[in-house]
Amino acid sequence: MKALINIDYTFDFIEGALPCGESGIKIESTISTITKQFIEEGHFTVFAIDLHTIKDQYHPETKLFPPHNIKGTKGRNLYGALKEVYEQNKELDHVYWMDKTRYSAFAGTDLEIKLNERNIKDVHLVGVCTDICVLHTAVDCYNKGFNLFIHEKATASFNDAGHIWALDHFKSTLGASIL
Repeated sequence: MKALINIDYTFDFIEGALPCGESGIKIESTISTITKQFIEEGHFTVFAIDLHTIKDQYHPETKLFPPHNIKGTKGRNLYGALKEVYEQNKELDHVYWMDKTRYSAFAGTDLEIKLNERNIKDVHLVGVCTDICVLHTAVDCYNKGFNLFIHEKATASFNDAGHIWALDHFKSTLGASIL
């Protein structure tokens, strides 16, 4: 069994408060196509989406980044065509929206339980940012014993150097397959 974890492909991370910009815009079609394919084939498809509140003095990101993905704002909406893919399929049993409050989609969530319930061994990752939230989720996947697959053309970051470094790290240190 396999799953797709779609990480943080929201307005704020593409064009809004903390944008990847052009590199994030370029992956819109690919990330939407891959997500739609996983859903149509009946694979567990997770939307792991960053959630913050205004002026959360206890969240470590408050000191590192401008406010982003704030609950109830446009910035937290899925970006572009991915929003439509989600809206058309959100009622399906194998489509799962998950709020996350840390870089990794596993930190403080029920993601590992959901994957284990479904006997999922292969985890595919897409989204942003390659060297932050995708990276931290990948490390947790590795540490939890999942087989890891990264879709290179469906990930993006703030800069090419970070993106390229993370892809190499996935392959050489985590044993991930880069697709």
